[in-house]
Amino acid sequence: MIHSCTVVAPASTANLGSGFDVFGLGLDPLADKVKIVRGQWKRGRITIRLVGTKGRAIPSKPELNTAGVVLQKMARDFGIDDDLDVFISKGVPMGSGLGSSAASAAASAIAFARLFELGIGKTELIRYAGEGEIASAGTRHYDNVAASLLGGFVIVREIPQLDFIRITPPDDLVLVVAIPQLKMPSRKTEYARSVLPKKVALKNVSQNISNATTLVTGLFRRSVDLIAMGIEDGIIEPVRSRLIPGYDRVKARAIEAGALAATISGAGPSMIAILRTAEREKPVRGAMALGFKEVGLSCQTLTCWPSRGARIIATT
Repeated sequence: MIHSCTVVAPASTANLGSGFDVFGLGLDPLADKVKIVRGQWKRGRITIRLVGTKGRAIPSKPELNTAGVVLQKMARDFGIDDDLDVFISKGVPMGSGLGSSAASAAASAIAFARLFELGIGKTELIRYAGEGEIASAGTRHYDNVAASLLGGFVIVREIPQLDFIRITPPDDLVLVVAIPQLKMPSRKTEYARSVLPKKVALKNVSQNISNATTLVTGLFRRSVDLIAMGIEDGIIEPVRSRLIPGYDRVKARAIEAGALAATISGAGPSMIAILRTAEREKPVRGAMALGFKEVGLSCQTLTCWPSRGARIIATT
C-alpha cells in the first residue's frame, strides 16, 4: 500500500493569443509541488497545508481550494473516504496568469490516482483537474490543466467529447515572461472572463482562425517564426489589455528588443514574448521590465521553455 505521493506540475500559458480556451503550453522552470499523505482514519477529511509560500495565502478550505475541489470530486466518484493531508508548495506565482491554480489541480489529480492506484488515463486525469478551475475561475476550462499535466503544446477539444492533441514544440522556442506587481481582483480569472465580449465581428473570427492555424502549422513545421505570426488576437486581447497598465509599451518594447511576438499570458497580468533561441533573452527581459516601469510598475522577468509535463517525484 502506498502511503504518500508527491507530484510536481509546471506552470503554463494559455490562449497564446489566437487560441482562447483551446491552446495551452506547459512552461519550465516554474512548478507547484503537491504531496498527499493518506491518514490512518476513514472520515473523509481533507486538510490543506501551505508549505513555504510567501505572499497571499491560498484558501485552506478544500471546497475553496483548487486541489481540494479535485480531491473531493475524485474521492466521491471512487468511493474513497480516507483522511488526506495535502501539502502544497507554490512555485507558480498566484494570480499571475501562468496557471497557478491549474498546476496544483493537475498535481493533485495525479497524486490521488497514484496513491489509490486508480489506473485512469490522462484524459480522465485532465477532466478531474479541470474541476479545480471552478474554485478560481468559476467555470471548468482545460487549457492550463492539460498543458501542465501533459507538457508541450496542447490543443483542447470538447465537442463531441473531451479530447486533447499534444504537439512537441520546436527545440529553439524560448519565452520571456514578465510578471508585473499589479493588484488584481480576487478570483481574477473569473473577472477577466466576465469582461469578454458576448458578440464578435465575423471578420475578427476569421482572422483569429487564420492566425490559430498558422500557429499550429508552425508547431508541425517546427518554425518559431510561424508560431509567432499566429500569436495575434483580435478578439480577447483587445479587451483584456485594458486591464494591464503598460500593455502597449511592454509589447512594443519587447519586439523592438528582438522578440518575434508578445501577448498576454492567459488571463494576465503576465505577458509573454516569443523568441527563437535565448540569444536575445536579456535585452527582451530588460525591455519588458522597462515597459512596465514606465507606467510605475515593477515586475519579475524570467526565461522559460516548454515543459515535459507533470511527474511523480516520490512515493512511500
